[in-house]
Amino acid sequence: MASPEPCTELIDLDFDTSLNRLKEEKQLSAPLRKYYSLCRRKTFGAFVVSRRHSSQEEGSIQTSWCCCDQIFKEHSAIHKHVSRTHDAEIQQLTKSTFECLLSQLEKEAKPQQTDEPGTEPVDMFAWIPDISHISDEQLKKGPGKVLLYYCYCHVEDPHVICAWQRALCEKLHLTGKVRVAREGVNGTVGGTEVATDIYIEAMCSHPLFKIMFKEDFKTSDGGAECFSDLRVGVHKEIVPMGVEPDVISYRHSGIHLEPEEFHREVEALMDKGDLCNDTVLLDCRNFYESKIGQFTQCLAPNIRKFSYFPDYVDQNLEIFRDKKVLMYCTGGIRCERGSAYLRSKDVCKEVYQLKGGIQKYLERFPEGFYRGKLFVFDERYAISSNDDIISDCRYCGCPWDRYQLCSTEFCCQLVLSCPVCRQDGHTACCPTCQTKGKARSRESSTVPQHKEECECTDGRPRIPQDVLE
Repeated sequence: MASPEPCTELIDLDFDTSLNRLKEEKQLSAPLRKYYSLCRRKTFGAFVVSRRHSSQEEGSIQTSWCCCDQIFKEHSAIHKHVSRTHDAEIQQLTKSTFECLLSQLEKEAKPQQTDEPGTEPVDMFAWIPDISHISDEQLKKGPGKVLLYYCYCHVEDPHVICAWQRALCEKLHLTGKVRVAREGVNGTVGGTEVATDIYIEAMCSHPLFKIMFKEDFKTSDGGAECFSDLRVGVHKEIVPMGVEPDVISYRHSGIHLEPEEFHREVEALMDKGDLCNDTVLLDCRNFYESKIGQFTQCLAPNIRKFSYFPDYVDQNLEIFRDKKVLMYCTGGIRCERGSAYLRSKDVCKEVYQLKGGIQKYLERFPEGFYRGKLFVFDERYAISSNDDIISDCRYCGCPWDRYQLCSTEFCCQLVLSCPVCRQDGHTACCPTCQTKGKARSRESSTVPQHKEECECTDGRPRIPQDVLE
């Protein structure tokens, strides 16, 4: 079915917002949801136009609409009739239009191959914008930003997209990390405001990522200096959950809530306090992230990697049984498949997720229910929107929330050690690493070429079992 043309009769349209349709639409990723909404409006408009009848009376053209053996002479009347009487039909037509649109976008995004021997596929550099009018200094110097984004979509050839991303980032002097997989792309990159704006425009102009909009990119103060280098690679998942994307797909994610909606849900939870036993506010990030910042009264699993999240859910199903679950993460991407995994267990009443993650929430509610710092995966380690400090120093217990890497080589753990304790030499993540560091400074033996275990990892259960009080 061809996508109908936009209809001018959609002004002040009174849509019927049935619960089932809203749930279905919110389970789509943010960019796809916008396209779905557009398809629904176009379909509605085309349906109304098909019922329009024009006649000439007393020298003027009179417009009316005939539907279900009734005559309607006002826009609002036919709109209300169609939304109330033909909702199921509109919904089915919308699905067909939406599926055709997705199919068309995927075809446009595929590199054009030819059967003729010796011919080359479409040059990926055609997807890189012309920036000859912009000086190299503008791309390297000036106010900077860090972008955080993701897009779930079908990528036919991840290696082509990977090569394009690497070339694009290098041309714009961006640093950071970009993961490409058949299920989409996930990235966090830093550079000047000029460079990052061009990057956003290039992403949204690419045939595969036309479903993205500028507001899908979360921004924070920073720049290329926030990352040590540029890493672009092809992976099985764009966020490593350790479950095959074909088994647990983002398409079955929870219902997306705008920051305002999520805020109201958390507010209601806070108002009920101890009397609330039917809702779980779930932080699906790792323990070192939730340690320095989290929503009030949340359940924050004590897990070291997101790939442990599925096992955590499996071992704690009773916590979620017959509950409404409100999930959140940094930028929204972990919730996409994390909520899909939780829904696959069929134990919850309903699963909701914060659209755009904590970062979008803080843009709207900097002094809201999220307190403390927001952990980020670059050399800043954290960004803040409020002055609360909810964590403390590993050694003296004073309030402190600024991470640094353990000083013992090859440990790779993060440590909260305040300036006073660091000055006293407490720069490792735990006493075991502190002892190792001192021993190695006195010896000339070769250090092991691998990450090491210490008290921080040995004493932490891989999959903790939680009990909500």
